[in-house]
Amino acid sequence: MRPTAKDLAEAAGVSLATVDRVLNARPNVSKKAAKSVNEAIERIGFVRNPAAVSLARNKNYRFRFVFPNSGDLYLRELIERVEESKHALKGDLTEIDYVRLSVDDAHGVAKYLAGIGEDEVDGIALMAPESPQVRDAAARLLRTNIKVVQFLSGQEKLPEADFVGVDNFAAGATAGKLVGRFTCRTPGKVMVVAETMQSMDSIQRRNGFDTVINERFPHLRPLPSIETHADEWRTNEIIGRVLATNTDIVAVYVLSSEARIPLTAIGANIDLANLAVIVHERTPFSEEALRNDLVDAVIAQDPGHAVRSAIRIMRARADAREPLAAQERIRIEILLRENL
Repeated sequence: MRPTAKDLAEAAGVSLATVDRVLNARPNVSKKAAKSVNEAIERIGFVRNPAAVSLARNKNYRFRFVFPNSGDLYLRELIERVEESKHALKGDLTEIDYVRLSVDDAHGVAKYLAGIGEDEVDGIALMAPESPQVRDAAARLLRTNIKVVQFLSGQEKLPEADFVGVDNFAAGATAGKLVGRFTCRTPGKVMVVAETMQSMDSIQRRNGFDTVINERFPHLRPLPSIETHADEWRTNEIIGRVLATNTDIVAVYVLSSEARIPLTAIGANIDLANLAVIVHERTPFSEEALRNDLVDAVIAQDPGHAVRSAIRIMRARADAREPLAAQERIRIEILLRENL
């Protein structure tokens, strides 16, 4: 028989109520009592059964994904994976929903996060550009015992929140090596396109890309990042001007997750087949571009894995358990026409 909470209370010399407060990280517990409970856990081999606790209390886990309201095909993939998980976990005492916000308005995102109470959700998976306002609002949620997962893009100086996604510096460095190889030592410039350079994933990818290009491929010169803000008219205008004034572009790197708008704009001005083109994330558009030799490689992360990982992490934190790090590691995948 595994030790029960009652056994733990007897071993620690405290009340059952004190054990409950320690196990659930509730306030009003003295350091001495908490130490006694934790030492007794190790001594008698107590293992908390979160499923049984939730069932006994008729507790549902309530998790919410916060997505940008701008986005294209990859965002649609993420939302579909959230909907799948929502239906799959209904019978597992887990409620999942999502909202879409204007992430360009950092104050608006912070205001939304500030209005979330403990009685509303147990965890938030947040996909938003880095800003002091959003970071501070996420930190306040953590202090109210709402679990926060930084989803695909993180906030600087928020180490207490978990992160789900690839190593974005490594992803950018991978793109740099692929561009260097696919250009076959042809000297020229590299057009770098982002939706926004305010997000940590874009910043880290750009840093990784530049590091590899500067160290290993000095014949290439990366241009300053173009920011599209998911606006087709703006993208067409800026890319048209850049191509008109830089006739020696030999490669394109789209470091954001949405490649359709920038590649469509570039393709209207120049034949993509004559360039080395690297993009991020597998979508119907990037798959078709690979098959048609308009894109040379796609650096991808599995959206389903990312969504499920965020849910598992929020649930583990809600149960005061450590997530299984090896299970939640998101791999960087390189997709070519030949391995689709």
